[in-house]
Amino acid sequence: MDIAALIDSLHPLEIRVLSAFSDNGDRAMETEQLAAAAGLEASQISMAVEWLLAKSLLAVEKETVTPIVSLTKTGEQYIEKPSPIEMVLSVAREAASTGKRLTIQDLQTREHLEPSDVSGAIGALKKEGALLIVQGGCLESTGRSSPTAETLRGLLQQLQHGSRTLETFSEFEQRVIDAHAVKRGKVKEPFRVDDRVTRLLKPTAEGLDALKHLSQQDAAEEVSQLTPELLKEGGWKTKRFRKYTISLRAPRIAPGRRHPYREFLDTVKTKLVSMGFQEMRGSLVETEFWDMDALFMPQFHPARDIHDVYFVKSPTHARSVAEPFLTRVKEVHERGGNTGSTGWGYTFDLQRASRLVLRSQGTAVSAHRLASNPLIPGKYFSIARCFRYDQVDATHATDFFQVEGIVLGEDINFRTLLGLLNLFAREVAQAKEVKFLPAYFPFTEPSVELHVRHPRLGWIELGGAGLFRPEVAAPLGVQVPVIAWGLGLDRMAMVALGIHDIRELFTDNLDLIRSTRGVV
Repeated sequence: MDIAALIDSLHPLEIRVLSAFSDNGDRAMETEQLAAAAGLEASQISMAVEWLLAKSLLAVEKETVTPIVSLTKTGEQYIEKPSPIEMVLSVAREAASTGKRLTIQDLQTREHLEPSDVSGAIGALKKEGALLIVQGGCLESTGRSSPTAETLRGLLQQLQHGSRTLETFSEFEQRVIDAHAVKRGKVKEPFRVDDRVTRLLKPTAEGLDALKHLSQQDAAEEVSQLTPELLKEGGWKTKRFRKYTISLRAPRIAPGRRHPYREFLDTVKTKLVSMGFQEMRGSLVETEFWDMDALFMPQFHPARDIHDVYFVKSPTHARSVAEPFLTRVKEVHERGGNTGSTGWGYTFDLQRASRLVLRSQGTAVSAHRLASNPLIPGKYFSIARCFRYDQVDATHATDFFQVEGIVLGEDINFRTLLGLLNLFAREVAQAKEVKFLPAYFPFTEPSVELHVRHPRLGWIELGGAGLFRPEVAAPLGVQVPVIAWGLGLDRMAMVALGIHDIRELFTDNLDLIRSTRGVV
């Protein structure tokens, strides 16, 4: 771009910033000095400087980052009332003087403190020797002072009239500020530490050249649009109109698109329907009977533990469980029924069978289908949302989608199952490497786990499968072989979409959604 075109492209704010250097030559100026010289607000100077830096008319000679300490709204409240650490220490001393026992629960109830505030204050006071936790979990004052509490009060008084740089405080004061500053996960703290960036700016050679040309131009005021007043009064004759660059690219307009995971789920459904499968649907809330009992999972199985299944708080139990399935399943659990099995040999709890839980596995939908006179031969699938208590990480979530399916028929066998699983892994997950490992499930025998290789996470398990045991199929009225599988759709989507963290499947980050490749 030649100098004339460059001058024409400058915004009035850019011109004012460059002109501020006219009396300063090539000497550098700090941002605040430049704002004062140009007569601009902080937001205006920041915007104009960034434009000039992008055009290489200004350069940063030096950049200084200064931490600035100020009070938050919580800190302003602590000026008028005691902070938690002061409050805890005061109450403990009062209790010691009157001979009363003071528990943590009493402290929270009496002073209306948050549990996190109380635990933090007690920890700091205990560390300084100002407080003891004695037998019975009671708090006891030692009579010692608390340097943290005293310093905190002093800091609040110093900052109530305005912010200060962090370096003006002593080393211990800085430690107290850091311990009580707003951070991620700690929002109700009295102090805020912000970085103030100060730049030392100077014109580049191109900037000085532009400044020279600006000084040679007439001083006519630049306007951006023609107004009725300018036309009426003739003022347009003495004005300089801002030029517009029509060659610039228009702002990007991002077209709408479906969420990649939603698109993946629809694709899975389309593929299964095209393969001749019929869709099954079921409720998110199930009884333990359909979620576990009907699947020959004993009521003493570890998966029944409260940490694996979410229980419904209200109502806690269903009014009834469908017969004759309840009676048949009860007989199978206790003595094996007419399946040739000996069962689990325990007394089946009918009340527990009616307890309500969030569906923990899609196989519950298959159990309902088997009890509803399915077609023989028949093929069914369900895309079921399931819930299990789990530690959230890159490959685990507390709620997830499972693609669940069953195939019924006289000629169905284990070889049929392996062929279907291999097909699903390659067609749905678009996996290049697949392997099967032996597994155990209470409701299938034989059982297998499907694993695929993720390009970044390595081998990951997609789910389990097998042939339903007679103890599952017979009580529900089915006498032919049934193969079943429950595969984690979330993990299959990670492989198919090239995603490395399961949490990104549910993101609302538009840039990530737009950049994620779609399904093939």
